[in-house]
Amino acid sequence: MKEALTYKDAGVDIHEGEKAVKLMKQHVEKTFNKNVLTGLGGFGGLFKLDLTHIKEPVLVSGTDGVGTKLKIAFLMDKHDTVGQDCVAMCVNDILCQGAKPLFFLDYIATGKLKAEKAADIVKGISEGCIESGCALIGGETAEMPDFYPEGEYDLAGFAVGLVDRDQIIDGSKIREGNVLIGLPSSGLHSNGYSLVRKLFLEKMNLSVKGHIDELGTTLGKALMKPTRIYAKECNAIFPLCDVKGVVHITGGGFYENIPRILPEGLGAKINLGSWEVTELFRFIQKCGHVDRDEMYSTFNMGIGMIMVADAKDANLFLDTLKDAKIIGQVVKGEGVTLCRE
Repeated sequence: MKEALTYKDAGVDIHEGEKAVKLMKQHVEKTFNKNVLTGLGGFGGLFKLDLTHIKEPVLVSGTDGVGTKLKIAFLMDKHDTVGQDCVAMCVNDILCQGAKPLFFLDYIATGKLKAEKAADIVKGISEGCIESGCALIGGETAEMPDFYPEGEYDLAGFAVGLVDRDQIIDGSKIREGNVLIGLPSSGLHSNGYSLVRKLFLEKMNLSVKGHIDELGTTLGKALMKPTRIYAKECNAIFPLCDVKGVVHITGGGFYENIPRILPEGLGAKINLGSWEVTELFRFIQKCGHVDRDEMYSTFNMGIGMIMVADAKDANLFLDTLKDAKIIGQVVKGEGVTLCRE
């Protein structure tokens, strides 16, 4: 008699999936608040909307992943911070519209599920959600045999926020003479890793475990710093003054992201030297002989978020957001111009 074929024989271990859910539960439930109406394991996540003081509610959504930064996580076998990257990439986007993050959903796909690794990923997602003030109300962990190389996975997320319609930030009120206020990044965030891997791992043949004197740490630790989440800063400044535009500096760097919020006929002048470009970016530029424009069109260069405001409000920003810097102005024209003061 032939042996019966099972799902596990095909590469999917349902019991490992159940174990993963049990390990994730402690991290997921840390993000719950009074508006979460379901527990882990339902077919859909239920979230009650609190519309107190909201006249015309508008939901704002965003989805993103971590990109090839995951390749560094695989090499280091470190998986407890990429979840924060995933949350940050989604949440920072919806903050740009003035939204308050409400809830988050994640998607993890792998060839062979390892419960402990999946729980580490969700731990980072949970920490990112707590930092953002939103709840992790659902997700999917998909085991897909023969689809991903052994030990690898992909990670994506989806965030939803809420804003009153008359409080939406869309850049339409930006005017010539407004100032650009930059908030520092924590590192590369989650962009530019294809260039970085090409340079450090292929051309220079460096190890992620190797210590880099210029960086004061190992290459892997420098590259794996979690993406900064700007929810607390936005929550602090939005009620205080009229923020006319917000830019999340992601893929495309300064040159592609800043123009996304500028009205027609207006450009941005960026004052180089108005903030400290961190050593990691200088190291990349030096080792790869990367020209300045390529750097500013690929990386955040030490500025992860930019807010646009009236010049008269600049001191309020600097007093409220202690690490903020005035990095430029809105000018007539188009595009982004880099200059020295």
